[in-house]
Amino acid sequence: MSMKDVAREVQGKIANLALRMPISWVNILAGPPVAVDGRTLDGRAQWFLKLLSHGKQPPLHTMSVVEAREEYDAFMQLLGGRPAPVSEIVDRTLPGPAGPMRVRIYRPAGTVARLLPTIFYLHGGGWVIGSLEGYDLACRYFCARSGCAVVAVDYRLAPEHKFPAAVDDALAAYRWLADQAVPLGLDPDRLVVAGDSAGGTLAAVVAQTMRGEPHPPCLQWLIYPATDMAGTSASHRSCGEGFLLTEADMTWFRTHYLNGDADIDDPRASPLKAADVSGVAPALIFTAGFDPLRDDGQAYAAKMQAAGVKVVHREFETLIHGFVGMRGALHAAARAMDDMVAGLRHELAQLGR
Repeated sequence: MSMKDVAREVQGKIANLALRMPISWVNILAGPPVAVDGRTLDGRAQWFLKLLSHGKQPPLHTMSVVEAREEYDAFMQLLGGRPAPVSEIVDRTLPGPAGPMRVRIYRPAGTVARLLPTIFYLHGGGWVIGSLEGYDLACRYFCARSGCAVVAVDYRLAPEHKFPAAVDDALAAYRWLADQAVPLGLDPDRLVVAGDSAGGTLAAVVAQTMRGEPHPPCLQWLIYPATDMAGTSASHRSCGEGFLLTEADMTWFRTHYLNGDADIDDPRASPLKAADVSGVAPALIFTAGFDPLRDDGQAYAAKMQAAGVKVVHREFETLIHGFVGMRGALHAAARAMDDMVAGLRHELAQLGR
């Protein structure tokens, strides 16, 4: 283990201890409650942000791509909680549009189903950072608590692979999964396309694209998705500074990912700009109150509802962007993840399959 890794581990332990203080202490140390757009920030989230502001961590948008990837994965692993028990984790390689592509398959413990419902998961990270390793704790949790298998995709990242490389990989991996589901012990008629942040964007695009194919998703599970790369909604202004994901970070991601401003209007980059979303899979959309992307997710939910798509949208109004990686540090994040999984289980049961 390098000195940098040791320092990260020590910092993580200190942060976890600080975040587990009694809430009465947290409220005193965090300062007066923070309110934006009629919402009040979770006290522990506020304390977490204050700890970050006093640390020596440079802003993401000032890092190199390599540094940002290392720091993001470390963040996810340090704050993601204890590993949830699953029965099996297997890495597979499949043919991708530009060469071999890796997926990681998680199977839940204690299941007796012949064909498992499956979460096809696309990780977040602004199409630039994030990895199978960084999202391992989140995927274990989703698998263990949902009773579904999870197939996580190691899609190509920018700036090495600009738009639409990530989209092409996501579609290729989904089609492979639909084709190979039965031999893998997975149910091709119960495929949930899911993702958080940039992964939520990719999941929405997969759902739009797969409408006319033999095994479209049965559900979309979109967690604070970025649906409009223009970034002009009100929440980009009101929540664009001070709540972990900043407007400067979004510009950094967008510059690395897109080939130019012309890509902003492409529905594969901005699914909200699709001319027609009728017939896409029913959707569960979860957003955070203190997130620049909050209004993007709400607008996409409204667009699908107007097109006759069944949509359940819930905002976790006290939380910040990225809470999927904070289950071990923020009680409100852990509760939100429990609620999201409960919603998924309910919708799968409602399908009657």
